[in-house]
Amino acid sequence: MSTIKSFELKRCVQRQQDPGWTFARATVPELPGWILVLTDQDGQVGHGYAHAIAAITTHGEGAEAGLRFLAPRLVGRDPTSIAAVMDDLDLALAASPSPKAAIDMALHDLLARRLGVPLHALLGGARRAVLPQARILSIKSPADMAERARGLVAQGYRTLKLKLAGDAETDVARVRAVREAIGPAPNITLDPNQTYSAKGIIAAFRSMERHDIALIEQPVAAADLAGLKLVTDTLPVPVEADESADSLAVIWRIAGDRMADCVNLKITKLGGIRNVLAAMRICEAGGLACRFGAAFGPSLLQAMGAQVAACARDLPFASELSEHTHLLDDPCTPLPVEGGDIVLPSGPGCGVSLRDGATEEAA
Repeated sequence: MSTIKSFELKRCVQRQQDPGWTFARATVPELPGWILVLTDQDGQVGHGYAHAIAAITTHGEGAEAGLRFLAPRLVGRDPTSIAAVMDDLDLALAASPSPKAAIDMALHDLLARRLGVPLHALLGGARRAVLPQARILSIKSPADMAERARGLVAQGYRTLKLKLAGDAETDVARVRAVREAIGPAPNITLDPNQTYSAKGIIAAFRSMERHDIALIEQPVAAADLAGLKLVTDTLPVPVEADESADSLAVIWRIAGDRMADCVNLKITKLGGIRNVLAAMRICEAGGLACRFGAAFGPSLLQAMGAQVAACARDLPFASELSEHTHLLDDPCTPLPVEGGDIVLPSGPGCGVSLRDGATEEAA
């Protein structure tokens, strides 16, 4: 069996089309990250991506350090033994989900390409070939968000997610302006990114619900599981855990005590595809919905998410795997979004590859 011969780290920095892109925790003018390339003895390659936004996962240097510590341990390993390899890496380095996610992705991609099958074939097979997508409206004035919303609906997106800032009066104005701009048909979801107290969002929602809200994501602080449950038990719309759901152990608690109605799944947040699959099973057993949320990065990362999302038993809400379309400098081959949908790539591996000469190997 051909083992892993070598690895490369390639820096990946992408500019935002909108350098003022803002959510409640930070303004993000560009997205730093790392692409990991694994090569086996037969010359087959696999790619993974380490997310490195400081306000979300880790600093770029932190992601690089984690990869440089772990990647040499892959040389000589059998890429068909993904579970054993990842178990060893968990023992070698605590936490560090972003570097581990990159390695997990690269191992899956390498194995699928070696076998000549789409990545989803390793995960039990796709249940759908078309994935409806939601697009995110970053925090701006109500008028600016409304204008952006009209443009996205014109492109075919049927769900929009509004980032909110925790100021109830202005947030209500944002919701009202967007709904008036797009009409009654498109879905609207809200993401305050932890900026409300439980009672605060319950009170604010009284003025928002008239605008037909489909879902509210992580309104309270990540550690406030009691508050999350209070919101879930009180509001008439589904409530989603994102920042709270940062490990399998916490997702188990959320499902067991029904602290949320839905869990936001991200490969980068949970440390790899294997952990996302486990989270999917926990949610299914607990009667919670799953949704594949935004983890900004190149088309490579979104293609990985699409391969996994296609295997979910039920996806009642649109995914957020098209946010690469507003990023510049993508070093990977395209993952098209047509009419607000991603059609699952049919090629081997994740369906997206690193373009020749698109990045430079890190020194």
